[in-house]
Amino acid sequence: MAATIDQQFVEYIVKTLVNSPDKVKIDRTVDEKGVLLSLEVDPEDVGRVIGRRGATAQSIRTLLRALGTKNDARYNLKIVNNDGYVPKERREEEPSATAADDSFTEPEAAPEEVAETTETTEEVTEPVETPAEEPVEKSDELAEKTRSDLADLDDLDI
Repeated sequence: MAATIDQQFVEYIVKTLVNSPDKVKIDRTVDEKGVLLSLEVDPEDVGRVIGRRGATAQSIRTLLRALGTKNDARYNLKIVNNDGYVPKERREEEPSATAADDSFTEPEAAPEEVAETTETTEEVTEPVETPAEEPVEKSDELAEKTRSDLADLDDLDI
């Protein structure tokens, strides 16, 4: 089946961004919510497609929304994580995912680092200086100055 205009559009944009354009794959599904484009790229290029703070991915989605306005369709872009990494939340829920996932392991702290962070040090007993109380007259002067400044601001026509 020939690629539709939306697939060609996303494919063109993404292939110009990535280092491995031959590994770009776009699947298209249509349902009651609209058109879903699932984008798969080389795991090394995922960062390029997403961009800092998701800016590049959001820009691609904005362009797709403009294309959808022209074609009277609602497009959604899903960037598929195909590198075998399973997020920590999902690993805890699905114990079988960790057994099959040997490609990524989270670095664990070395035992000596753990010992350093869990040891408690002696209690600090240095005297803490407390600010001296200001005379009441000074605070009354400050309050009066603040009131006069606020009155001046009330005179301004903003």
